[in-house]
Amino acid sequence: MSMLSRLLTRSDESGDGRLEIVPMQRRHLREVLPIEERAYPTPWSRSVFESELQQVAGGGRHYVIARRDRELVGYAGLWFVPDPDGPQAHVTNIVVAPPARRTGVASALMIELADQAIGRGCVAWTLEVRASSTGAQDLYRSFGFAPAGVRRRYYDNTEDAIVMWCHDIRTDDYRARLDGIALRFGLDHIDRREERA
Repeated sequence: MSMLSRLLTRSDESGDGRLEIVPMQRRHLREVLPIEERAYPTPWSRSVFESELQQVAGGGRHYVIARRDRELVGYAGLWFVPDPDGPQAHVTNIVVAPPARRTGVASALMIELADQAIGRGCVAWTLEVRASSTGAQDLYRSFGFAPAGVRRRYYDNTEDAIVMWCHDIRTDDYRARLDGIALRFGLDHIDRREERA
């Protein structure tokens, strides 16, 4: 068992400030959409989220939410992409509600996505990030992502996207990187469980 697995414990306590990460369900969209609308000039619509969630059952997607004290504080998504050189993952979104930013929520969501990508046999993962979003770029660099290109006017046909890649994610060195991030942010207060009906 890795250090990260030991840190990400289960607990039946509620209201204790723990961060809980659970699979996103359609019912969560009433809380997700207002955060999405505040985060982006052109947010995803409810129908886009519903379409993504329909693809979770087929194994092509993974979406989670983060809650603290029963309040939804962030969400994240991942696509799984077949490739001749080995499966890859593509981060679709990492969004944290403004009051919960800089509290480790984004790192916890990234660790969850990394675990899913590695568990699905992915050898690399990628994402796009706004050229102006230096904070997000710093987060992604801490997870081993490096700039690999630019997509001109990708966002709203006005802002460039930096394409970032992280390779060799199934190595012991990468696992050690994830464990180190978990320790640095004190992510021993995370519960990961299946959503209860």
